[in-house]
Amino acid sequence: MQITGWGTSLPEKIVSSVELAERFGIDEDWIVSRCGINERRYVQDGQTTASLAIEAGQRALDKAGLTGADIAHLIVATATPEQPSPATSAFVHHELGVSGSAHDVNAECSGFVYGLIFAAAMMKMDPRPILLIGSDTHSLTVNPADRDLGILVGDGAGAVVLTPGEDDWVLSWDLGADGARASSLKVLAGGSRMPTTEETVRDGLHYAKINGNEIYLNAVRYTVGTVRNTMEKAGLSVSDVDHVVPHQANIRIINSILNHTGLTQDQLVTNIHKYGNTASASIPIALAEALDDGRITAGDLVMLAGFGAGMTWGSVLLRWGGETA
Repeated sequence: MQITGWGTSLPEKIVSSVELAERFGIDEDWIVSRCGINERRYVQDGQTTASLAIEAGQRALDKAGLTGADIAHLIVATATPEQPSPATSAFVHHELGVSGSAHDVNAECSGFVYGLIFAAAMMKMDPRPILLIGSDTHSLTVNPADRDLGILVGDGAGAVVLTPGEDDWVLSWDLGADGARASSLKVLAGGSRMPTTEETVRDGLHYAKINGNEIYLNAVRYTVGTVRNTMEKAGLSVSDVDHVVPHQANIRIINSILNHTGLTQDQLVTNIHKYGNTASASIPIALAEALDDGRITAGDLVMLAGFGAGMTWGSVLLRWGGETA
């Protein structure tokens, strides 16, 4: 398996930390020092999770020199679906003219890593091109009065085209989950446990809620563990890694993961200052930008690592092949 195309979609609307500081009555420097975020992007009228995914997917297809008709399977990783049913991938499938099958993955912010591992496994059984997209619009799920989540989230999409090749770029991987932590980040209403009613809407139960301390502690613990597991499976040391592309959640979490694994700032690929936490899209957006900037070159070892609500986590180590900017 190899990655031969990549693309992103980022809304034009920029929301600065200055603007949010004024809204929440806090200091801009507090947001930047706490989260590492100077600005983020929000969707505007007419933009949705699917529309971002379609744009990123088309750019990835163009980069790979393929069309939707060449794609055997489409995977869309998202926790903010287009609508409850059908899957967001159905809308993307139609607009991109994908000839094969399609499904969604909801592992929250770990979704892209989960999708990449699933895609690699599928390709071993059916060696045809796969389009993998991470797309989220969490600005639409956050209570406007919620400071804790409001300063973090942004919207966007990132996509990659996976094609069969003589060399398998995946050296090792690790996935995990801990359902006992399901309450750390949640949207209570709108599902079978708590169907939508006038009361759930009135009480704001369709907005996301976060337990920040629990997320911080477990995100670091689980991500450190998954990185160590993946490196052990590969028989390599973190010093062998050229680039680490983590989920762009919060700069304090990212730095703590680096400190506990022995990874360094020189290895880090981050763009959180520009886009905030774009959930399932954060890793593919950062990866695509690093490729476009020429930072990742043939032969480099690239670690992708993320965590998400649920809680979920995952990492994958790639030996980058010949496809670069």
